[in-house]
Amino acid sequence: MAGFHNKTFQKHDDYMTPKYAWENIQQFIPKDKVIWEAFYGDGNSGNYLTELGFKVIHKDVDFFENNLGDIIVTNPPFGQTKEVMKRLKELDKPFILILPSAKINTSYFRDNFKGDEKLQIIIPRKRIQFIKLVNGQVPDKYKSDCNFDCFYYCYKINLKNSITWLD
Repeated sequence: MAGFHNKTFQKHDDYMTPKYAWENIQQFIPKDKVIWEAFYGDGNSGNYLTELGFKVIHKDVDFFENNLGDIIVTNPPFGQTKEVMKRLKELDKPFILILPSAKINTSYFRDNFKGDEKLQIIIPRKRIQFIKLVNGQVPDKYKSDCNFDCFYYCYKINLKNSITWLD
């Protein structure tokens, strides 16, 4: 088992977003904005957003070195959330991120977004069943069984409520 002390848990921080995760919130994603799906992964997430009718930039480029599109819609590597939050605050552009619900309790999340009324949350009805990749492949006998809850963290999206519960 990977451990937090030796950081081996980050070796396989590749959990791909299933299409239904974007379908569930498509009504909240602005149609008039160019989306930057900033974390390429296996490439499917950008394809899914395009299939849903959005204009999408989805290139295998470094998030920390680029600034593309009008809005960021992505599932970032959970092991890099601290750095991602800092970069998002620097960019100060609208975003929708899929992240574990516990991330809101971290000091780095609070340091970047505490008290910001532009931050909103969409809570899915059930856990998102991500597709895990190890070295670019789905492991043999892999069962998609997510053991953590995620939220859609939204910034400058102007939802009707601070917290939106999906049915």
